[in-house]
Amino acid sequence: MNVTRTALIGATFTALLLATTACSGANAETTDASGAEKTEIITIGFNPGPYQEMFEGGILPILEDEGYAVDTQDFTDGIVINVAVANGEIDANIMQHPVYLDFVNTQEGIDNAALVQIPTPRMALFGGKSTSLDDVKEGATITVPNSPSNLYRGLLVLRDVGWIDFDDVDDPNTADLSIITSNPKNLNITPIENAQQVPALQDVDYATIQGNFIVSGGLDYGDALAVEDQPVEFSNVVTVRAGDLESDWAQAIKDAYESPEFIEYIESNPQYDGYQLPSWFN
Repeated sequence: MNVTRTALIGATFTALLLATTACSGANAETTDASGAEKTEIITIGFNPGPYQEMFEGGILPILEDEGYAVDTQDFTDGIVINVAVANGEIDANIMQHPVYLDFVNTQEGIDNAALVQIPTPRMALFGGKSTSLDDVKEGATITVPNSPSNLYRGLLVLRDVGWIDFDDVDDPNTADLSIITSNPKNLNITPIENAQQVPALQDVDYATIQGNFIVSGGLDYGDALAVEDQPVEFSNVVTVRAGDLESDWAQAIKDAYESPEFIEYIESNPQYDGYQLPSWFN
């Protein structure tokens, strides 16, 4: 084999490799051997909770009718799943509210955006070693989520039941325990990882727990001592890269969530009773 032929073969192999790489990754449109267009694949990340089940039961059938396929990936960390969207490793995630989304965007220097609001389970106060609102002990132990915006939600629940008071903040992402101005029972309020609150419930008196972890942890809202009056800014959204907001596949997801078929799915499944419903829901 001469040098010219060797170089030609090498160049051809490199071109094929580049072509293969260009067709891989999230949201790729592929073609079969005849060149005919195949199904477009959307890759979506989820954290623990009800959102994947809701998506697969109520949204996936609509997208499949539109010619899309969906690849799902599981994440346990809120930062990692957002960076994965920003880097193009996945196309979207379904796991967070806009307040947390803004926090991660600022911290990580990324530009993800909310596509559409979705039904969201509410935060609630559960008893662990104590089981009543009325006999809260001096120095009772209470866990709240450790992310600032969800910590703020937890404090709102504790204020609503009359246990603490605090100064409101303009940006929940700046909240910490120092905003508390009144704690007459000297409650021992401890921020911990969201995912650890259900396993740790048996070791503390109370916990204000984020809705998706209530669901994934097998707790029953009927056992909650109090449920938040959820502000709309804490209702979850589908998140995509800002540059993808107007893409066909993103608009297909948005249209599916706002469709009569999805509304009927939510209304006909009692496990979603009591969820905070989007502003478009009717």
